[in-house]
Amino acid sequence: PRRAAEAGAFKSWNTKEGDYPAADHRAENIDAHPTHRVIVDGSPNFLAIRLPRDESVAELRTLLKTANFILDPTSRQWWLRDRHRVLNFLAENGKALQEQWNAIFTGNYNKKCKPLARSSLKIKVEERGSTFRFRASLRGGDALEMRKSLASGKKYIEEEHSGRIVLIDTEAIDKLHEIERCVSGQSDRPFSPQFEKLLSKVELADVEALIGDKAPHWKPPAAWKKKSRALREVGSLKRPPIPGQLDKKLRSYQRVGVAWLWHLYRNDLGGILADEMGLGKTIQALGLITCACREDPHARALVVVPASLVENWSREAKQFVPDLKIIRHHGPSRATEPEELDSARIVVTSYGTLQRDCDLLRAMRWTIVIGDEAQHIKNRKTQNAHALRSIGGEHRFLLTGTPVENSLDDLYSLFEFLMPGYLTQAPSKASQDDKDWYARRQTQRAAPYILRRTKREVAPELPEKIEETFYCSFGSKQDSYYHKVLEKTRRDIFEMEMSGASEGRVRMAAFTELLRLRQVCVDPRILNKDFAAEDSAKWRAFDEILSACIDSGSRILVFSSFVKALKLLSGELKKAGHRFCYIDGSTRNRQDEVDRFNNDDTIPVFLISLKAGGTGLNLTGADTVVHYDPWWNPAAEAQATDRAHRIGQTRVVTSIRLIAANSIEEKVLELQQRKAGLLKELFEESQQANGKVSLDDIKELLK
Repeated sequence: PRRAAEAGAFKSWNTKEGDYPAADHRAENIDAHPTHRVIVDGSPNFLAIRLPRDESVAELRTLLKTANFILDPTSRQWWLRDRHRVLNFLAENGKALQEQWNAIFTGNYNKKCKPLARSSLKIKVEERGSTFRFRASLRGGDALEMRKSLASGKKYIEEEHSGRIVLIDTEAIDKLHEIERCVSGQSDRPFSPQFEKLLSKVELADVEALIGDKAPHWKPPAAWKKKSRALREVGSLKRPPIPGQLDKKLRSYQRVGVAWLWHLYRNDLGGILADEMGLGKTIQALGLITCACREDPHARALVVVPASLVENWSREAKQFVPDLKIIRHHGPSRATEPEELDSARIVVTSYGTLQRDCDLLRAMRWTIVIGDEAQHIKNRKTQNAHALRSIGGEHRFLLTGTPVENSLDDLYSLFEFLMPGYLTQAPSKASQDDKDWYARRQTQRAAPYILRRTKREVAPELPEKIEETFYCSFGSKQDSYYHKVLEKTRRDIFEMEMSGASEGRVRMAAFTELLRLRQVCVDPRILNKDFAAEDSAKWRAFDEILSACIDSGSRILVFSSFVKALKLLSGELKKAGHRFCYIDGSTRNRQDEVDRFNNDDTIPVFLISLKAGGTGLNLTGADTVVHYDPWWNPAAEAQATDRAHRIGQTRVVTSIRLIAANSIEEKVLELQQRKAGLLKELFEESQQANGKVSLDDIKELLK
């Protein structure tokens, strides 16, 4: 019954041929063609399509039914006899018949459809000074006629003077419309057969990536390619003019990072170096600064960092670029007039100091402005963000150890500093779909200006264990307290010696006072409850490390020889809502805590007493080890690090030693280095033994 109904429908179908010759509606005998292939016959006025009998063409069969084709059951051919519908069908599906369905087109079709042409996507670029005139259009017909045809529902235009019929290719329409939306930044932009925009240099890499997907055969002009290629192909970067001594200290991926920053600098662009913590962002930034100073004898860089990093940045600058004068603009003795900073090539300041001294620093000419730990300006409404944006640096860069692409709000704030106006927000009345489109588009636009490498990606270049020393500078309150305890210690030792006490007694008393000094360095709250967490230099430094690790998915072991310090840390972690594990000498269920940490990746921190957890634990779930305070015995620290760096660990382990700058802790490091041979012999004899430190050594520590 179904076949009879179809046959009846076919016979009674009124084709309304009009002026078209009847012969133009007769199909070629296509029975001679292979039965397993799709066969297409016809002309601009009709189509006859025969399908194989199998289910491989079920999707095409559904398409023909949707397009009003009618099946002739006697010949098994699907017919469409309406010129308008035929031309629209060919515009929408002609390429798919050939490319997707591998159809055979008959000789009759090729002859009758010779006047048919197909529009295609055309892109043209002209250099206009520092900008580029970008044009995207449908090639093959007059743009105005295309606009009229599309408005009337016709996906073709008929040229009376030439007899040519131009099919407006649906795929080309979709590609052009997407280009118009993306390049204009308007998700609701209506389609037009012709689009034009002046592009600035900051848009080139993003637009080139976009066009590469839509028109893979298009090649940008040489000037365009020169500016954008390095952002898309990091391997094509040219070697920057890094001084030989610094170059020897760089790993190859760090040289690439300097080259990437240098390329941005040379093309007046900004960027975010977002390498994972431990990969050396500071030395790469110093590489950029020294390249700029070699090219421009008047170049000067302002580096803005959290207060806890001022000391560390200053020390690394002196170590890696000793020829460049560095001034720390931080603390009560900082400069009060711009002239006091004129001699510096690098000025390091904190975000807090920048807020207070914004007028002074804004009055100076800065060749480069670098914001380290960029998460400090991820909220554009904060004073940090306002202050940094107000500094008129010619070249702007940001450093962060955390991934930033996943948060659009963060990106908006960061790019307001780097390249104001480059990223645009969705209109307030936009639909959710439009907001989602804007979010994806802005992330795509930001991508060329973010370079992030993880330890896993550069692992072949890294040692199995990265060891870093992180210097923390005291705030004024902690510094004053430390020196008060230091003076008391010196006075007590002097008075005991003057009273004739034995050297053994003096040494014991001195060790007690040294312990107090070390506790002040670790956290002054151990001795004085009047202090707040923010008064501790080490807590501020650790908070930075913790944020970076959590954001990048790293997990941390924190060792301290002071249980009171671990208790204070645990209190701060609870306040912040961070989950953690804990072991000290009083812990009875040590293995339960170890198993909980190793089996639950959502726990980011394990607090461990150095004596209780220095041996016998396997904690390969962590890839970062923080030594909150140094111990006399470097072997004990090494053993603690090996809780994470041992068999079963598949990642590079980063070991970070927090040292209070210009304190007894720094003196301990010097003592370890000078007496390394003696300490090594002692520790080989007994792993439990501490180094034998003479009274003279103690006095030297107190200098």
